[in-house]
Amino acid sequence: MSQSEVTEHKPYISDSKNIPELTLLPILIGVVLGIIFGASSLYLALKVGMTVSASIPVAVLSITIFRAISKAFGIRRATILENNIVMTTGSAGESIAFGVAVTMPALLILGYNMEITRIMLVSILGGLLGVLMMIPLRWALIVRGHKELVYPEGTACAEVLIVGEEGGTSAKTVFTGFFLGLFYKIANVGMKLWKDVPEKTLTWYKGSSFATEVSPELLGVGYIIGPRIACIMVAGGILSSFVLSPAIVLFGSGLTTPLYPATKLISEMSVHEIWRSYVLYIGAGAVAAGGIISLFQSLPVIVRSFGAGLKSLKKSGVKTTSTRRTELDIPMNVVLGGVLLLVLAIWAAPALKVNLLGALLIVVFGFLFVTVSSRLTGEIGSSSNPISGMTVATLLLTCLIFVMIGWVGVDYRVTALSIAAIVCIAASNGGTTSQDLKTGYLVGATPRAQQIGLLIGALTSAIVIGYTLLLLNDASTIYAKKSFPGQQFNISELPTLEKVGGPEGKNDSNEYHVLQLPEPRGEVPAGKYLVDGSGQIVYLVDPGINGVLQKRDDGTSVQKYEAPKARLMSLIIDGILTQKLPWSLVLLGVFIAVVLEFCGIASLPFAVGVYLPLAASAPIFFGGFVRWLVDKMGKRKAAKDSESQAGILLSSGLIAGGSIAGIGIAILSLNENWTSSLDMSKVLPGLASSDGLAYLIFFSLMGFVYLVGREKILKPGRK
Repeated sequence: MSQSEVTEHKPYISDSKNIPELTLLPILIGVVLGIIFGASSLYLALKVGMTVSASIPVAVLSITIFRAISKAFGIRRATILENNIVMTTGSAGESIAFGVAVTMPALLILGYNMEITRIMLVSILGGLLGVLMMIPLRWALIVRGHKELVYPEGTACAEVLIVGEEGGTSAKTVFTGFFLGLFYKIANVGMKLWKDVPEKTLTWYKGSSFATEVSPELLGVGYIIGPRIACIMVAGGILSSFVLSPAIVLFGSGLTTPLYPATKLISEMSVHEIWRSYVLYIGAGAVAAGGIISLFQSLPVIVRSFGAGLKSLKKSGVKTTSTRRTELDIPMNVVLGGVLLLVLAIWAAPALKVNLLGALLIVVFGFLFVTVSSRLTGEIGSSSNPISGMTVATLLLTCLIFVMIGWVGVDYRVTALSIAAIVCIAASNGGTTSQDLKTGYLVGATPRAQQIGLLIGALTSAIVIGYTLLLLNDASTIYAKKSFPGQQFNISELPTLEKVGGPEGKNDSNEYHVLQLPEPRGEVPAGKYLVDGSGQIVYLVDPGINGVLQKRDDGTSVQKYEAPKARLMSLIIDGILTQKLPWSLVLLGVFIAVVLEFCGIASLPFAVGVYLPLAASAPIFFGGFVRWLVDKMGKRKAAKDSESQAGILLSSGLIAGGSIAGIGIAILSLNENWTSSLDMSKVLPGLASSDGLAYLIFFSLMGFVYLVGREKILKPGRK
């Protein structure tokens, strides 16, 4: 490709125009929006293991916020390049949140503590590495690959910015979705005006139950991912609830001894206990197999993408000496120095437990998958980018290398997970960086300004995401009384003291010694415990991220977070390094995924459906059904406009509003007085416990989404 061919592209803002771009207010607004969408993405990823791109909603909100500021204070409107900086800075939060949510909760599953220092280090180091490692690839992928790599979401975002510059607006749709999702969630889960999970156990078909979490954010996810994937996911949930659980009850109810890994008779177990003891492992095996299969399916594309990226990078070089505004990157000596400093920080940080070999693996896997992720985002878009598969590959290869050199056992699990987490976040943020730089290339932004915005957005979002993760976990943690009479521990080896938290703490103000067991000891399973002065276990600290609805001692329900991708990571680590898994159940899931692939059906979304309770996949199916109706009854949008149509924007708002409300409710739940003051279920107990009312309100929300999707209401206009 000749230089003249490269310069054929004419951006919306020409290179000769120097208009305001990297100014303080856009950076601040981008940081705030990045934190909001990062927190909502984290909440969503913990619930169902997926996120949606935040770039377009952030761009739309930026245009509207600056218009409101201009009107209120009589100052100039933001330029298209300033709105682009807001979008760029704000988009980093979503990609970092995904990487954190699919890896860090595995610490709790493996029996370790999820320390804020460790989460923040992984988030910051991975996020910054992703941006820096992508910068040398910009010329090759964005400039030389302009005609070849379409970057569907990045191109759609550029169209939104251009339309907003020329007077169009769709922000009312996003805002409507946001506040609708916010108030719906507060009324539903906070005030308990109607049931949040209507459920029916079928007594005539033992072991089965049907439930739907009537949440706005999951409805929005289903609309965005579309009917096919939504149907595949709910099919997995149907298999779990109406085939696997009833089969376990049918063949196991006559047993007189507990069937491993459960410690209770199947005949005495509830549907939820059966799911947790057996179906969860089958689902985890299916998710692991689905992730590995998707990785192998993508392997030719990965190899081709990496080779093409290196080849074009070598041919074109990195343009660091150009004086043209639209060709200015952060200097390469700064990029390379930054990468070196980050790697040294990874090696030196004691919380990560990463040695020199681990740091080198992060460099190798990080650059490989940042390159692959950046190019795949250009080919198939960020929504289809197999980041989970890349993380699985990193974890598999790391664990296998550890096995070959004799690093096995529980002590190396944190090291392996830290390596995978940093690479996952770097790859995720690398793809987002390339998508944002494509948008900037189309509108005529300065790459260096965008790269600085991305670094700021990654740093600020990473700091807040760690605290958000801990908050969500703490709000759903149960302190369950446990006793193991035959086990006594030396309290001199347990210097850390902790009080009982949550509602359980109101009746017990004593301090206890913290016992962290990464592997079982005698009759005591792995986990976190509180031990009294005599060395006896008093409480099991049951974390919020362990995937099942449970009840406290006072009878109140606690909604846990399933964190399906984190369960997958813990499965791989335990399976390779410690060999302590119910392999028969895991292999059942593996071969379910294999059967699906032979039938020509994508096994990974089906496997996630098997792993998740049906209550989580059912609302996603309903959202996909509404999308199918909109596409069938209305005129199908052109591909380039599909990411910015009214239904997508409304659904993005529903996701953000519902998720933020969920986080707010989690904060309030830390104080029992705040929670009880919101609870209105005792005012109208009949309505609050009615399944019919819950479905009526949820179906009304579906009808509203349908009308917006058909543009019968909230039509986008011009101002």
